Amino acid sequence: MFDREFFTSKLGLAALVSVAAMVTFNVFALSHQLGTTAEAVVVTAPVVELA
Repeated sequence: MFDREFFTSKLGLAALVSVAAMVTFNVFALSHQLGTTAEAVVVTAPVVELA
C-alpha cells in the first residue's frame, strides 16, 4: 500500500510525524491515568449541563 517513495515525500513525512504525535499523546495520557484512583478520575471530570 505504501512504498518507500511515499514516505520520502512531504506528505509521507507528515503522516509519520502525525502518527508519532498520536502515539506520544496516548502514552502521555495513559501514564497520567494509571497513577490515579477511580474516585480521582470522577472528581476531575468536567461537568456539562444541558439546559
